[in-house]
Amino acid sequence: MNRRVVLALDLGTTTGWALLTREGDIAHGFASFRPQRFEGGGMRFLRFKRWLGELKTIAQDIHAVYFEEVRRHAGVDAAHVYGGLMATLTTWCEHQNIAYLGVPVGTIKKHATGKGNAGKTEVIAAMRALGHPVTDDNEADALALLHWAIATQEA
Repeated sequence: MNRRVVLALDLGTTTGWALLTREGDIAHGFASFRPQRFEGGGMRFLRFKRWLGELKTIAQDIHAVYFEEVRRHAGVDAAHVYGGLMATLTTWCEHQNIAYLGVPVGTIKKHATGKGNAGKTEVIAAMRALGHPVTDDNEADALALLHWAIATQEA
């Protein structure tokens, strides 16, 4: 069965990801884009862009990307990282002609747990209850977003 390939991302220094494959399987994990010693400030974004390309190659295609739309950040550095990753992602999607959509955090949490203000442990528990062996809250957030997309966006 050929389905749309959908990618869900929780953007951050540790980026959670979840992918609905053509076969209907769900793959998920997380990737670190922490700056490495002696790297310039833009290298994390170049590594993120390369990672997106590798993911697209492995998936054979990506038809839609959903990302967690964060309006408040813990600090200025977190806001800068998020903004840079979001700019890199949306530019990459435009270049690849892939549809993308930011989804508010509360919307994702409400769908996953029934509470728009659910904590990290509640989202992790909700994804484990769906059978996903989640080890990271970023991964759990991406999975919750993917399940939202599947349920509401005809993924």
